[in-house]
Amino acid sequence: MNAPENMTVHAATRRLSLTWHDGKTQWIDNATLRNECPCSTCRRLKNSDSAAVHEEPRLAIVDVQPMGYGVQIVFSDGHAQGIYPWAYLAEMARAQA
Repeated sequence: MNAPENMTVHAATRRLSLTWHDGKTQWIDNATLRNECPCSTCRRLKNSDSAAVHEEPRLAIVDVQPMGYGVQIVFSDGHAQGIYPWAYLAEMARAQA
């Protein structure tokens, strides 16, 4: 899957919007992005009995760095390990809609 045409962090609503080449815009909230982090540490925690849910109400996206097949997202809690593939983000947005 190709990168979106536009990606915008909306600080006020704590969401990320992705506008694809077909003109469709999808939205994902910050908490969902953080909870669905694809890094090995988060996957391991999620699959264990002690899975931590990140429900910090003020969780913000500090930075986004496109990385070819996806994007690295830096969160206000300091987490920045996961690279979110574009297809994974599109699927996540569909599930949240």
